[in-house]
Amino acid sequence: MGGLRELAAPFVVPGPCGVAVRDRLKHLTPQDENVLRLVGEHQGRLASRDLKARCADGLEHGADTWASRKRDLTPLSSSRIAGAITKATHDQWALARRGQAAHIQTLEVGIRTLRHRLSLPIGTPGTKRAAGGYRSRGEWFHKSRRLAALEARHAAVVADRQAGRVRVVRGGRRLLNTRHHLTRARLTEERWRERWEAERWFIAADGESGKRFGNETIRVTPDGEVSIKLPAPLAHLANTQHGRYTFTATVAFAHRGVEWADRITANRAVAYRIHLDTDRHRWYLTASWQRPVVQTIPLEAARARGMIGVDTNADHFAAYHLDPHGNPIGDPHRFPYDLSGTTTHRDAQIRHALTRLINWAKQTGVAAIGIEDLDFTAEKTREKHGRRKRFRQLISGIPTGKLKARLVSMAAEQGLAIVAVDPAYTSLWGAQHWQKPLATPKRKMSRHDAAGIAIGRRALGHPVRRRTAPPPHDRSDRAGHRTAQAGPGTRGREGTRPPATDHAPGGVPPSGTRKREPSASNTVRDAPRAQQWVQDSLMHTG
Repeated sequence: MGGLRELAAPFVVPGPCGVAVRDRLKHLTPQDENVLRLVGEHQGRLASRDLKARCADGLEHGADTWASRKRDLTPLSSSRIAGAITKATHDQWALARRGQAAHIQTLEVGIRTLRHRLSLPIGTPGTKRAAGGYRSRGEWFHKSRRLAALEARHAAVVADRQAGRVRVVRGGRRLLNTRHHLTRARLTEERWRERWEAERWFIAADGESGKRFGNETIRVTPDGEVSIKLPAPLAHLANTQHGRYTFTATVAFAHRGVEWADRITANRAVAYRIHLDTDRHRWYLTASWQRPVVQTIPLEAARARGMIGVDTNADHFAAYHLDPHGNPIGDPHRFPYDLSGTTTHRDAQIRHALTRLINWAKQTGVAAIGIEDLDFTAEKTREKHGRRKRFRQLISGIPTGKLKARLVSMAAEQGLAIVAVDPAYTSLWGAQHWQKPLATPKRKMSRHDAAGIAIGRRALGHPVRRRTAPPPHDRSDRAGHRTAQAGPGTRGREGTRPPATDHAPGGVPPSGTRKREPSASNTVRDAPRAQQWVQDSLMHTG
């Protein structure tokens, strides 16, 4: 198809490889809380020092520098704590590098758009595929200034990346900037300081397979008793042997508790993290462990029982059930959510909507859910969408990365696979081929519902359009069947058709006939051969 970009092939998304559960540390004594604060502050300072050293190494990092940093931390903590701190440092540095690469890509997209629009004469109209020139000389001038600013910013970030420099803030850059806007954030300086210090604490330990209960630093027994190995400068605070401190609080993981108990009983690795929620003044313990890589089912097996096509929108999921041949079944389903408010509220809304979606998918009996492989990295720039501020805010508010990760994890627990498809033209072609034909007085079809059908058909390997081009009128037997819904060997393909949906009940369809049964051709050539041809004997004339 001319002018259209090539579509990527659908693929089954790999399953999750890790598990995390959390429980509250209840009934902590003042002494327990004091020990946790002292340990968090001490190890947080060590983590900050180690991160500074890692950033100074840049691209010169190697096994020798890693070992040297760990040796420097060991006398101030322990060998295991030093290993956990250096590992967390490397993860944070790698995350900053990935964010740096994404920032460079965003700047490059904006620079290309500005250069294209500045190269056009003023007032040149745009098209559906490319923006036009700017509307006035004043706007052209201001955009040329912005181009120079973006190019300078791009050069600085590229220079940092080539030199191995990253910008990292322990505790989070957003929380750091909140310090300058306390009134808008409705925080006092004391409340902000408490949150800032809690975010910079470090009370975590990596699991060790073969060690007692899977972790030597932070140990949780099957009965829920929690103890921690104190760093060397704080060993005098221990209340049990071998420099350990045992807390009065106990934990009991309600979710995945049996799986967690099986792991620690077998002395398999479990990592722990203790953190303070300053808003609720509650301490929490998070346990996490790795799972073997989940073997995804083949794409053919995921398509065998049909598909649920899901269109992701700013306020709801639009889902449609399709059979293996790509035919829509039943009515569209919509699962709303509200992404306004706090982060906790948004997460809960997404989780509840995905739960309802997965439960409905299980009821339909399908083996997979088809979603779009969305990535708005190049779509959020104001250079591309100009004054469409509300549209930019809308696509920026869709949590595509978190949504896909959560959907994959939740679906895997229910035995459902996730098939990712190319998002190109799904809304456009879905509305063109499916919105009007499926709309009836009792069924309201939106553009998003039609996009769900397009996504499901693409995940099943079918074209989005309802019918293929008809065969040559004189070679129908050789060209094959014209519909794209069912193959030649499918039973019932030529049987009684379902009720028509392209006209009102009782009305006359576009073809002008009310008959829904397949009819025979009116020509002798294509008539059904129900009889045998018999050659009569020749007549004798006198």
